Amino acid sequence: MAHSIVWASVATVDENGRPRTRILHPIWEWDGTDLFGWIATVPSPVKKAHLAVHPEMAVSYWTTTHDTCTAECQVEWYHDDETRAAVWNKFAHGPAPVGYDPSIIPMWADGPTSHQFAALRLDPYRLRVMPGTVMTKGEGDALRWRARP
Repeated sequence: MAHSIVWASVATVDENGRPRTRILHPIWEWDGTDLFGWIATVPSPVKKAHLAVHPEMAVSYWTTTHDTCTAECQVEWYHDDETRAAVWNKFAHGPAPVGYDPSIIPMWADGPTSHQFAALRLDPYRLRVMPGTVMTKGEGDALRWRARP
């Protein structure tokens, strides 16, 4: 569902617990054992400050049919060239509609080693997927998963 919706509302919180939302474009991977995501992003002062004190994000997707999915995640920054290049390539060679050419972002014209390009790794600890029919017709089920403590 996330890869068909593509754009997500993402929330972080500051040192005082105040939330901030933004729209971001995660790409998700299943390695056969674990689900994790990547976000290509500008390492803005707000994101850096929030994630320094609370390294977590809530990622929420919604469609006009009211299909929703949410991932609550631990988050880790990656600034090394190898990881940034790998994440760049995940988006550049990703399947439609989630794949795109990151160089279309003016701040990333210098490629994955630009100081304005960073990668965030998302490690979900709670997932919820709900078809819109659960709400609109009372049909189907919401799926929930939580990592073991």
